[in-house]
Amino acid sequence: MKKNLLMWDQTLFRDIEVFDISFVPEQFDYRDEQIERLAFAVKPALMGGNILNTICRGVPGTGKTTSVKKFFEEIEGATTKIVPIHINCQIDSTEYAIFSRIYTKLTKNSQPSSGTAFKVLIDMIAKYIEKEGVTPLICLDDANYLIYNKEFNNVLYAALRIHEVYEKVRIGIIVVISDQDISLEEVIDARVSSVFRYETINFEPYSAAENAGILSQRVAQGLYPNVLSSDQLDYVVDRTMRCGDIRIGLDLIKRAVMYAETDARREVIQTDLEKAFSASQDLHLSGTIRSLSPDELSVLRQLVKLTTDDTLMTTGDLRRAMPKGAPKITRFNEIMEKFDHLRLITLGYANKGEGRKRYVNLRYDKERVNKLLLKKSG
Repeated sequence: MKKNLLMWDQTLFRDIEVFDISFVPEQFDYRDEQIERLAFAVKPALMGGNILNTICRGVPGTGKTTSVKKFFEEIEGATTKIVPIHINCQIDSTEYAIFSRIYTKLTKNSQPSSGTAFKVLIDMIAKYIEKEGVTPLICLDDANYLIYNKEFNNVLYAALRIHEVYEKVRIGIIVVISDQDISLEEVIDARVSSVFRYETINFEPYSAAENAGILSQRVAQGLYPNVLSSDQLDYVVDRTMRCGDIRIGLDLIKRAVMYAETDARREVIQTDLEKAFSASQDLHLSGTIRSLSPDELSVLRQLVKLTTDDTLMTTGDLRRAMPKGAPKITRFNEIMEKFDHLRLITLGYANKGEGRKRYVNLRYDKERVNKLLLKKSG
């Protein structure tokens, strides 16, 4: 019998870009409320007023960036008075880099020469805004990187106080933060807090049904029929829920289909999914580890060191084993909660021996975590 093999010039993808993290879908569900709140914040600018600054908060993979990009598409289709500008703060993480990016996106000119003074750059931006009569709306995406680099207050101060020199210039700010451990009240200094009034828009993790809805839409748009079965999609949804990040599911599907194509098969098999999940999981874990602060990394390293197959470890055991200079108990407990939220660990209570103890378990294979930790430090 002739095998049902894929020919060399055939593909299982209708559109492979559908599974890219940066893809903005035409149909974007489950975030209508958040987009409506963004619209509410911007509406005053259409009537000559000031944009209400907003903070978008939620763990990675909850639709924050896509919501902002979809909203920016709506603005661009509705008015020329507001100019939306998206800044990736993982790439542009200094005050000068951000305003240089604002200048190029706003004016469509090439980047200012490296010798341009920051004050001159601000003047160039302000004069363009005055001349064109527009209001820039700046999204500082992954702004937690600005906070880590001690640049957050500098950027906000320069943007929000520009009107003190140029009276007709107003800039609106959308801040996107994925690190739930950050307390803005502690981060924002006095010179900024007096001008940075903001609304907070929360992005809760997608439910299993919502993950299933998003992933099934992408499968229908991005794959040909019968490449991925309904049972296999259930497997993807389950693994996505385990990691708490829709991007894992998208990457898992993409990789599994690519494995099937490599073997010239017309459909995905379970081995493709399992192999793809291992790779996607590493991608998620690597990104999580890269986002951790030095004191968080020290706790994770000690947790990996103490983790064995046959030992139940309490948070107390872990804290007592920490080396000198380790985080104090309050900070240590905050880190434990954050690790649980990021799904690096599981925390659970059990009455065993003396009193009620809290047990901690590493969700990932310790060798895999240790390998990524060594890569981070080296």
